[in-house]
Amino acid sequence: MNQPASAYFMEERHDPNETHTLSVLVQNEPGVLARVIGLFSGRGYNIESLTVSETESQKHLSRITIVTTGTPMVIQQIKHQLDRMIPIYKVVDMTLTGGRSIERELAMVKVRGMGEPRIEAMRLADAFRARVIDASTESLVFEITGNSAKISQFVDLMRPLGLVEVSRTGVVAIGRGPEGM
Repeated sequence: MNQPASAYFMEERHDPNETHTLSVLVQNEPGVLARVIGLFSGRGYNIESLTVSETESQKHLSRITIVTTGTPMVIQQIKHQLDRMIPIYKVVDMTLTGGRSIERELAMVKVRGMGEPRIEAMRLADAFRARVIDASTESLVFEITGNSAKISQFVDLMRPLGLVEVSRTGVVAIGRGPEGM
């Protein structure tokens, strides 16, 4: 049997998907975020979480934190393609820093309820170190920070108690120690 002459017919690989948090330092100028997002959408890469903010106003720099999923080869390709973009100064894979980074997310969780479900929601919030930021006779709004798994677990526990809606910020990450990015 003849081998096809195209790379598209090569043996299929089944590498497991990995989730990586990429911290990208960029020039704070119009259109940079659109170009970064265009790189992802144009190649069919998925973005699980995205946060952006100016971090050094004197230097006009912003930090984009992207959580993405893919095979190790796809993650490597994403990093290389980001590195080649002109308004990008640095790309750091926070996942590969070997426990030398901290990741956090913030969420506001609205729960409707009175009586026993309300009391149970308050007990769970206390256990998760969530705090009440708004309360009425019929609903509560909790603020919770932590890693994404903790927030997802809290949201799942609130569902049967009257979960109304959730607003999440997305992941932010920073390296440990005295060095900057």
